[in-house]
Amino acid sequence: MSKNLVNDLKIPRKQDFLMQKGGKDISLYALQNDKGMQVLITNYGGRIVSILTPDKNGKWDDIVLGFLTAKEYIEKDNYCYGALIGPFANRIANASFDLNGKHYALEANNGTNHLHGGQKGFHKVVWDVVSHDDKHIELSYLLPHMSSGYPGNIRVNVTYTLHENHELEIAYNATTDATTIINLTSHPYFNLDGEGDPTVLNHVLKINAKNFTPMTSENVPDGEISPVEGTPFDFREFKKVGDEIETENDQLRYGLGYDHNFVINRGNAKEDELVMAASIYSPVSGRTLDVLTTEPAVQFYTGNTLDGVCLGKKGKPNVRRSGFCLETQHFPDSPHHDHFPSVVLQPGHSFKSVTIYRFGSVHA
Repeated sequence: MSKNLVNDLKIPRKQDFLMQKGGKDISLYALQNDKGMQVLITNYGGRIVSILTPDKNGKWDDIVLGFLTAKEYIEKDNYCYGALIGPFANRIANASFDLNGKHYALEANNGTNHLHGGQKGFHKVVWDVVSHDDKHIELSYLLPHMSSGYPGNIRVNVTYTLHENHELEIAYNATTDATTIINLTSHPYFNLDGEGDPTVLNHVLKINAKNFTPMTSENVPDGEISPVEGTPFDFREFKKVGDEIETENDQLRYGLGYDHNFVINRGNAKEDELVMAASIYSPVSGRTLDVLTTEPAVQFYTGNTLDGVCLGKKGKPNVRRSGFCLETQHFPDSPHHDHFPSVVLQPGHSFKSVTIYRFGSVHA
């Protein structure tokens, strides 16, 4: 990828990320493989700032929504653009949970719910950089005991690795010194036609899920695990994201579109075995994205609350449904549903998870 192309794309620059927050240094770090694919990551929130990939004609573009400066990420951090999410991704009903006979109160930052770790969530902190080279970066953060209401000193390490086959691997590892709960994910907004394009409704999606977890009007699971068959949530075969998004359906009304947890068909796969979660492509650009994970579920979100207030890297507003998220995870509100996969982490054990975003293109 030529230097001129980088300049034409208005790629974020390191000098625009050099600042401090809470006495800790923020910077911007580049990963690049030998084929020219580039990923930019900041240790503020562990965010994926840019992903540069070619389309079917060999034209490179940035396919991740975000900003050109650290200051913008800090000022608009509630949007979670590109961020690491934890200690508990997604929602916990009534902003509380019970564990080992104790009741823990969390911050209610989403109506009556707790969302994405609250105001001290991982998307709002400066991570320590353990190591960095052209192909990987390892970040680390220690969440102190009872911060935001979570028990245990929770140490989380996340390693981003860029492979030669255009795979971005995200490996999570977490430990604790007291029994706690954990649910980690990454929150990039993608647009395979390029950041700044006004819609992802033309993208074509397949999700490896025969079930999803319906939610209440408060946007938390109602406890059911329901089949997607016969509903707008059936993505077992490729279909356009926009085909049924405006269907009269309570679930779509609650989420203002797709914002739902899909139960991945893991079959007989082991817990540490990667399974295809979703595949999506754009007929316009020809870019493709496969998501593989060891997690039991994936949240598909169509950027329904993007409101055009934020201007992206090309100076264009990030309008409603101009980006999509495929967030691999454990189920939302798991502490309140014993039949959901456990999110409990014990001292002496490690939470480990791997997700891979594999990028490609269908050549013209």
